[in-house]
Amino acid sequence: MDQSGTFLWELFLIFTGGKLLAEVFERLRQPAVMGELIAGVLLGPSVFGLIHPGEMTAGLAEMGAIFLLFSVGLETKPHDLLKVGLTAASTAALGVLVPFLLGFAYMTSIGTSMPESIFVGAAMVATSVGITARVLSDAGVLSKRFAHVILAAAVLDDILGMIVLAVVSSLASGAINYPSLIAVALEAVGLTALILLFGPRVARRLDRTVARLSARNSAFMLSIIMCLGLSFASHYVGMAAIIGAFLAGLALAEQSEQWRLRESTGPVSDFLTPFFFVLIGAQVNLRTLFQPGLLAILVAICSIAFISKFIGCGLASLSLGWRNALRVGVGMIPRGEVGLIVAAVGLRLHTISEAVYLVVVGMSLITTLLTPPILRLLLPHPAPEEGR
Repeated sequence: MDQSGTFLWELFLIFTGGKLLAEVFERLRQPAVMGELIAGVLLGPSVFGLIHPGEMTAGLAEMGAIFLLFSVGLETKPHDLLKVGLTAASTAALGVLVPFLLGFAYMTSIGTSMPESIFVGAAMVATSVGITARVLSDAGVLSKRFAHVILAAAVLDDILGMIVLAVVSSLASGAINYPSLIAVALEAVGLTALILLFGPRVARRLDRTVARLSARNSAFMLSIIMCLGLSFASHYVGMAAIIGAFLAGLALAEQSEQWRLRESTGPVSDFLTPFFFVLIGAQVNLRTLFQPGLLAILVAICSIAFISKFIGCGLASLSLGWRNALRVGVGMIPRGEVGLIVAAVGLRLHTISEAVYLVVVGMSLITTLLTPPILRLLLPHPAPEEGR
C-alpha cells in the first residue's frame, strides 16, 4: 500500500481494536481505557506489529489527549479546584519530593552515574493526568472532592515536574541557568493562575459575542479556538499541552451547559481519545524486558514509582479521609507521556544510557497500564455522595 493507504489502515486498526477491547473490558466491569492500552500492546511492534507509531498517528494521539482533558475541564468548576488548593498543593509537593528522592537513591545505590540517577528521579515526579481523568470520568466521580484534589495536584505536578526537568537538563549541560529557570517557572505559574482566576469571567463576557455570531455551532467553534490556543500557550511556556486544554475547559465550565459544549465535544473526544491510549500501549516493547539484568532494575523502579506516589500523595491528602486518600494516592501514580518526555530529553542530551532509557520508558508505561484497574477497584460503584 502507498503511504495514504497505510495510514488509513492503521487508523482503522487503532480505532476498531481500541473500541472492541474497551467494550470487552467494560463488560468485565473494568476500565475501558485498560482495553485500549492492551489493544495498543497487541497491535504494536512487540506482538503482531500491525501498527507502527509515526508522526501522523502521534499527532492524532496528541489531539486525543487534548480533547480528553478539555472535556474533563468542562466538568470541573474552577472554584472547586481552588477550594482544595492547600490539600492539592501539599499532595503535589510530596508527590514530587518522595518519588525523586527514592528514585535517585535507588539508582545511586546500584552504581549508576549521578546524571543518570538524577534523570531517573526527575522522570518519576510528574503525573500523567490523562489516564486518571479517563477512569474518573468513566466512573462518574469527577464532581467528588478527591477527584478535584487529583486534578489540581496533577496540574501543579506538571509545573513542578517541568521545573525539575529544566534543572536536571541544565545540570547535564554543566550549569544551571537561574534567570531562564525562574522565567519559565513564572510563566507557567502565571498562565495557570490567570486562567483559574480570570478565565470564567472572560467566558461569561463572550455570551453576547456568541449570540451575535451567524456561524453554525459558533459556541463550539469558539471553545475549540480557546482549547487549541491555550494548549499552544501551555506548550510554549514549557508545560504539557494537555494542561492548557484542561485550563481551557475550566474557563468554560460555567458556560458549558448554556452553550451545550459537552454534547458538542463528546463525540469528538470519543473519536480521538482511543488514538492516545492505543498509541501509548503500542510503545510497549516486551522484548526489551529480557535484556540481562534489566528486568530486575525495571521491577525495582516500578515498585518505587508505585510506592512513592502512593505514600507521598496519600499522606498529603489524609484530611479527606483514608478511603479518599487511597484514591488520591493511586490516582497520582501514572507517569504516561510525561515520563516518556523526560526519558527522551535525557537520551537526546546523551545523559542516560540506552538501558536506563528503556527502564524509564518501561516504568512510564507499566504505571500507566496497571493504575486504571487498581483505581477502579477503589472507586465507588455506583458513586455515592461521600467525599463531595
